[in-house]
Amino acid sequence: MSILSALRISRRPAAAFVIVGLFWGCFAAYVPVLKDQLGASDGLFGILLLGSATGLVSSMWIAPRADRILGSRSMQVGAVMLACVWLVPGEISTPIYFAFALAFVGLASGLLDVVMNARVSELEAAHNRSLMNANHAMFSVAYAVSAVITGIAREAGMPPTPVFAGFGVVAILLVPMLNMEVADVEADDGTQGKYPLWPIMLCGAIVLVAFMSEATVEAWSALHVERTLGGGAAEGALGPAMLGITMAVGRFSGQAVSERFRETQVVIIASMVSAAGAIIAATAASPWMAYVGFGTLGLGVSVIGPMGLALIGKVVPPHLRTEAISRCAVIGFSGFFFAPMVMGLISENYGLRVAFASVALLLISAAPLALLASRLPKYAKKT
Repeated sequence: MSILSALRISRRPAAAFVIVGLFWGCFAAYVPVLKDQLGASDGLFGILLLGSATGLVSSMWIAPRADRILGSRSMQVGAVMLACVWLVPGEISTPIYFAFALAFVGLASGLLDVVMNARVSELEAAHNRSLMNANHAMFSVAYAVSAVITGIAREAGMPPTPVFAGFGVVAILLVPMLNMEVADVEADDGTQGKYPLWPIMLCGAIVLVAFMSEATVEAWSALHVERTLGGGAAEGALGPAMLGITMAVGRFSGQAVSERFRETQVVIIASMVSAAGAIIAATAASPWMAYVGFGTLGLGVSVIGPMGLALIGKVVPPHLRTEAISRCAVIGFSGFFFAPMVMGLISENYGLRVAFASVALLLISAAPLALLASRLPKYAKKT
């Protein structure tokens, strides 16, 4: 019941999470097709994916100002932009143009991402309860459903653009739900001169670990199944789909867990579970064993990012919440700079097995970060 209640309270930003999940799930399942279409090596494709990272990180700096200007329509504008720009990458066969197209995709996706997370944090403060995991779970559900549908479309020989267009129609139909008033918060006396740089850096590092790990599996799991383990197109698409399904389960479970345990305790346990999943995926002898690895990784990593974002919303003054979440997301999404490039270079030189094993080491690093974050004091309004 707590999950349904959380989604009812946050239904408007939850719809935005669904939209973002649909498009990135479709992209993940089409990665082998797009890579072949570009004629790119692993290393080059990893570098090209920096296009989306550039747009994402740029949008993090733009989002707070755009949110102030657009107000209640911020999520609507971001969703329409995202639906339009995703029609371009699937039509491109020149690497440099593909990278530019992904930059615009990242810009639109990042704008919507920051605003929808800020709206959830506002609702958490207003209702005094955890909502972040339930909303991120909706992203994962949409991501998994999209990857499965895309796998079926690939088996039928459909090119990327019509499938992206179909998800674009779904996004446009959800746009009316995204109109949401912004919480008007004034600064408390004595807080104007205090900028919470250290909490932002620390929570951002936790989100960075989560997003880097997610990005590697999203972008490379289908290739690992198809190339390393000899799977077909539908089997390859099931890699990111399995990640999405188990991340949804993990986040829905995390919604209940987060109401009983501290965020930092959950992050420590989740980092160990997800690292074990990365090792299973790296050593898999068959697609099904890889799915077990992706699933275990998804269960663990699913709660790390939302917990980091929820934590920063609780330790900063309310009038700085949107900006703090945006800055935290900048650090987190910078993982999209490093993950594709590093994963591609490791894969090209040592193979995808070693690349996935390196993800396990990354995930373990979230535990000491969480221990440091446990020392951060929660913000208390001055009376």
